[in-house]
Amino acid sequence: MLDDTIAAISTPLGESGLAVVRLSGAEALAVAERIFQPVGKSSLTPSAAPTHTIHYGRIVRNGSVVDEVMLAVLRAPRTFTRENMVEISCHGGLLPAKLVLDAILGSGARLAEPGEFTRRAFLNGRIDLAQAEAVADLIHARTELALAAANEQLAGKLSRRIETLRDDLMRVLAHIEAHIDFPDEDIAPDTRDQLLARLTAVEGFIEELLRTANEGQILRRGVRAAIVGRPNVGKSSLLNQLLGHDRAIVSPIAGTTRDTIEETANIRGLPIIFIDTAGLRESSDIIEIEGIRRSRATLERAELILHVVDGSEAAQPEDEIWFRELESKKRILVRNKLDLPQRFQIPEQFSKSTVEVCCTSGKGIELLKEAIRNLVWGGEVQAEMLQVMINSRHQNALQRAAAALKQTIGALRDELPLDLAALDLRIAVNAVGEVVGKTATEDLLDSIFSQFCIGK
Repeated sequence: MLDDTIAAISTPLGESGLAVVRLSGAEALAVAERIFQPVGKSSLTPSAAPTHTIHYGRIVRNGSVVDEVMLAVLRAPRTFTRENMVEISCHGGLLPAKLVLDAILGSGARLAEPGEFTRRAFLNGRIDLAQAEAVADLIHARTELALAAANEQLAGKLSRRIETLRDDLMRVLAHIEAHIDFPDEDIAPDTRDQLLARLTAVEGFIEELLRTANEGQILRRGVRAAIVGRPNVGKSSLLNQLLGHDRAIVSPIAGTTRDTIEETANIRGLPIIFIDTAGLRESSDIIEIEGIRRSRATLERAELILHVVDGSEAAQPEDEIWFRELESKKRILVRNKLDLPQRFQIPEQFSKSTVEVCCTSGKGIELLKEAIRNLVWGGEVQAEMLQVMINSRHQNALQRAAAALKQTIGALRDELPLDLAALDLRIAVNAVGEVVGKTATEDLLDSIFSQFCIGK
């Protein structure tokens, strides 16, 4: 399949000023040649054009003009895929880009599979697997912190540390295997101590990387925060304040929210997925009953709870139910209606985790955002941390590496046969190599790149 020339629309479908269609492969210039007519003295055909130049012309199919375009010629190896590439900027909209793509596919290219451009960049040595994943992270970033972390990984900051880690393990493995090949020469005590010291240092570094997994996953997928409470305490108003726009219908009529509403907000650089839920109460309305059922299902998946109460009223039985049901959850008590005389007594256990707000004026909302940020992400966000934030796949590989490394260290300390130490150390080396794709399987590559969009 690497011999095929592939093409796809790389911009989202829909009305827009421009759309980009890209080709990659050995025949990319020849395919473009068949459909491109240069216009003007300075414009050239793709095969005659120097690399990294742009040319104005028309896309023609079956003798008819499809669109006026700008065509960029990018010759291997100085391209994203390290293959010949052509990028065509045409008019946006549902039809122009599709017709340009149809002309390309009718001239010898095939439609790219999801993530195939990035997969070719990896297979051709342009980027490693961690950097390939960073491309997807960059596209899906929802906050500036997430974007910064993706850019650091794309620049190879994590990859270089992983390569150093793997090289250290490989050197120790080579030393142990040399002694296996010459069994008459046992490892001297001081040499064994040196190997143990190097492996212990590597073990510590892996533990440092694993500690970034939680933060990395927060930036990549966000944190699900359920807004709960009895009907008419201001849950939908709170959602609107946190989002900065009216997303949920607000009404003095209890039970207005019948279904869960999800929306993502940037809270101090962190993507927080807020879910407004139906108020918990007894109801005979089948639609409201279903909304309450969905609210309970949302609570099971939520990682953070914003429990909203009406500060102008004394605690109600429904409030007590929420207190009991959410006892084991990470939560913030939000006492709403700060502008009214306060009658709600804050339980002792919430004395330090209560934020008072007024959802009509917005008072206290910034304090609530800060409380959310502090509960989700303790401490400051440091630049060094963004450089090495691992994802769940990296975490799994490094956990296996750490377990195998622990076995290796134990075997060396107990002076067990070197074959056992080498066996576990090879497992650690392979697991670390998975992070950057040194030991990636075809199934793993299929799993990763199938999550990409077709044009990337």
